[in-house]
Amino acid sequence: MNFIFKTFKSIFIIIVLMLAIAFVYTFAEASTVENISARSAIVLYPRYDRLLYGINPKMKHPPASTTKIITAMVAIDKLNPEDVVTISKKAANTSSVAPHLVAGSKLTVRDLLYISLMRSVNGAAVALAEAAAGSETEFVKMMNEKAIEIGADNTVYINASGLPGAGQFTTAYDLARIMKASLSYPLIREIINTRTKHVETASGRSMFLKNTNELLWSDDDLLGGKTGYTRAARHCFVGAAAKDGNMLISVVLGEAVRENLWHDTSALMDRGQSVLNNTAEPVINITSSDDDRIIKKTTYKKANKKSKQKVAIKAKAKKTKRNTAKTSKIKTSKPKSSQSVKVSSRKKEGALSARGIKTDDGS
Repeated sequence: MNFIFKTFKSIFIIIVLMLAIAFVYTFAEASTVENISARSAIVLYPRYDRLLYGINPKMKHPPASTTKIITAMVAIDKLNPEDVVTISKKAANTSSVAPHLVAGSKLTVRDLLYISLMRSVNGAAVALAEAAAGSETEFVKMMNEKAIEIGADNTVYINASGLPGAGQFTTAYDLARIMKASLSYPLIREIINTRTKHVETASGRSMFLKNTNELLWSDDDLLGGKTGYTRAARHCFVGAAAKDGNMLISVVLGEAVRENLWHDTSALMDRGQSVLNNTAEPVINITSSDDDRIIKKTTYKKANKKSKQKVAIKAKAKKTKRNTAKTSKIKTSKPKSSQSVKVSSRKKEGALSARGIKTDDGS
């Protein structure tokens, strides 16, 4: 009887170990840069603005609530953190996640910064804009001037919150530079590294804030970051971490699944550290669609001859395959049907973009 019990116990332990190994393996697979499905993603070594890994680093993309980083910088440039701001009707009525602000209530600039950066409340960003410039429209001009000053040349803002609208965009590379600039503001560094906080209005209303950045609870190396979401932008995240004494900044734009933000960010940070340790090559991937990963350019200058030969062989094979496909297509397809496919594809893309603009969820 004792022998049977020990046998079952041994089998149980083996099964548990196998499940644990499978879980670790699955997580490791999910946390590699090859598995990133976001539209754009990069990891930057900000000390030299060196791109260590990238997927579409300069693809224009809606910024969503990552916009609030530059909103915070401009607000701090113009206002004293202890200044008291009265919430306007416009700010109170701005579409947003909870906690919702009440028109006529009073909060300090400091508290509005916490509400904006930690919980991504759109009304808090509008209130800061109005306090700093008199109106959100005038404040947006300052935001765009700030972006140019930072060197974010491919970024344009149309509001202080990141709510969707025509003519507003950024790139992963620009957003990394914006994050780098924001880290020179001690108050911003403090806020984006805060997990939870209570803030209180002048009338005594208390609001509990929990940071939308889930990595703060699992990654001790993380200095902080900012999430973003609209239907058009999908899920976005920009974060900074100190890895073995090196600061790294990662950006993920256009991730379909929110939970993937954290896996993507961890994978980017790990890849960045590997490049700095000379155990991996820095690579830039340029894609033609969300699901098509095509290596267009490699920035690694010290690649050995074998690696270069492999790349050349692959490129030649792809070129031959494309030429064969084109020849086959000319023989079997009609020009009109090919054109109709392209037009319908553009129409579908435009319809998706329009739906994204009408429905948003900035967070």
